[in-house]
Order: sequence, then C-alpha cells, then structure tokens
Amino acid sequence: MTSRERIEKALNFEEPDRPPHFEQMYELVEEAFGESFPEESDFVGTTLSERDKLFEKCASLYAKTIEKFEWDGVLVWLPARRTDAQYEFIPYLKNFLGPDIYVGSFIWSSAICIDTVDDYMQFSIDLHENRQRLRDWAEEMLEDALIHADKLINAGCDMIDIANDYAFNAGPFISPDDFAELATPYMKRVVSFIKSKGVKVILHSDGNLIPIIDQIIEIAPDVLQSIDPMAGMDIAEVKKLTYGKISLMGNVQCSYLQEGPRSMIEESAEYAIQHASPGGGFIFSSSNTIFKGLPLENYEIMVDYFHKRFQ
Repeated sequence: MTSRERIEKALNFEEPDRPPHFEQMYELVEEAFGESFPEESDFVGTTLSERDKLFEKCASLYAKTIEKFEWDGVLVWLPARRTDAQYEFIPYLKNFLGPDIYVGSFIWSSAICIDTVDDYMQFSIDLHENRQRLRDWAEEMLEDALIHADKLINAGCDMIDIANDYAFNAGPFISPDDFAELATPYMKRVVSFIKSKGVKVILHSDGNLIPIIDQIIEIAPDVLQSIDPMAGMDIAEVKKLTYGKISLMGNVQCSYLQEGPRSMIEESAEYAIQHASPGGGFIFSSSNTIFKGLPLENYEIMVDYFHKRFQ
C-alpha cells in the first residue's frame, strides 16, 4: 500500500495496512543527519539559481526525514510564509518526493486564540465592553487566512494544518459560549473553503478541548491533532465522540518523549494505537511536535515500536 493510499483509506474511516505516520513538525534534522535547514532570511533577495539551491537543501532534508522514519506525509514548516518562497517550494517538493507522499503546509494564527492574544487585560475588557472589536479582528484574521489558504491550494497542497491553540490543560481559554461567537463561525468558513477545493484540513490545538469538542465537530476539519494526554485528552474517549466525523492525529505523550523512560514511551504509543487505530480514522504521531531539545533516541523508540507493532 502506498503512503497516499494509506492516508486516504484512514481518513475514509477504513483500516489501512497500518496507520499513517508523520509529525506536525520535526526539528531534529541536525541531530539525525548532521545538517540544518537554511535560515528564513536566506530566502530574501535571492536569485533563481540561489533559490533553487536552497529549495534542494530543504527538499533533501524532508526526504531524508521521510525515508528514515517512514513518514506518509510532510508539512512544510521551512521556508515559512514570511516570504513567497513557500508557494514556489511546495510544487518543487511535490516533484522532488513524487506522487505518493502527501505534502502540506500551515496556516498559523488565523483566529482569536491563545497564540494571537497579546494583551490579555485588554482582551478581557473587550470581551465585556467591545465585542464588536473582537468580531472585526476575527474577520480580519479570517480574510488573511483565506488568502493564504488559496495560495497554498494553488501551490498544490494536499493538506493544510490550521494551527491555533484554543485550550490550556484546564480547558478552553474562553468559555464555550464565547468560543461559539468568536472562533467557531470563522474557523468553519476557512475549513469549508479549503475542503471545497478538495484539500484535507488538519486542525491543531493543544490542551483540553472536551468542553468545545461539539464545536470542533461543527467546524468539521478532516483531522484533529494533537489529542493532548497531558491535558487529560483520552484518545479512547475522543475517538468515541468523533468517529466517523473527524479523524484523530496523536497522541504519544510529549513529556515521555522528552524525559523517557522507554517503557512509558512504548506504553503511550501502544495506548494510542490500541484505542485509536481500529476502524481507521487515525494518524499516529506525537502529542505535539518533535521539538528541539527532545532526545532523538526517544523519538526513535516511538517510531521503532510503531513499525514493529505492525510487522
């Protein structure tokens, strides 16, 4: 079964030969390959030949990551949106990797969320005294997200990850009623637009989303990531609530990947596999990203366990 077939079967709530696997981001390329991605500033003011060399470097590192860990897809985190290079790089990468690997990218900070609120005092005042200001702000972010989404779609993305953190460990950062007014309608519009173009949508948020899980279902992404176990998100329970509506991506606990021991990494991986893979609708991954500082050997434990589990 090809990687593309594996992802599509899983997202159709059918069981592939094994669950698909990739990560939202992987920041250990230097530890794994002794190489680094170019800096974002390296893409500014380049000639075509210079840009092609940078593209080749990036594509090579994505390809090495896919090969080493047997990923089925990849989300482009570099080059990022800060230059137009990303829109040119995506078709380059798709050609470099071939047709079987899903390729996507990110829409960051596209809604009122933990990441976009800078002044919580003013935000709290506006919640009570100037909600129209917040609605206008949400509309501005939505319009920007739609422009970015359209460019990513035209570049050939197979999937788009909308990364907005909506919750802390204790629950959503605003009440469910406020979320229904200030986040859900705007997210529904961008998700609906992307899906109408035949592109898959991953919705990312850490934290405890259970109080707003009905609204996440209403927003209707194809995939919900990260199913945060450190916030009490039990993937077995979330699967019951979302099965047939939203696929899940996660949820090997990042604190175990950071600190070990091996037994807890494997136990967390097994729990996710055992409770989320039956019936499809599951992409195996960490409960966030493979971030800088995480020991490479711990991620290798997770991946080795996963692949041996499905031999």
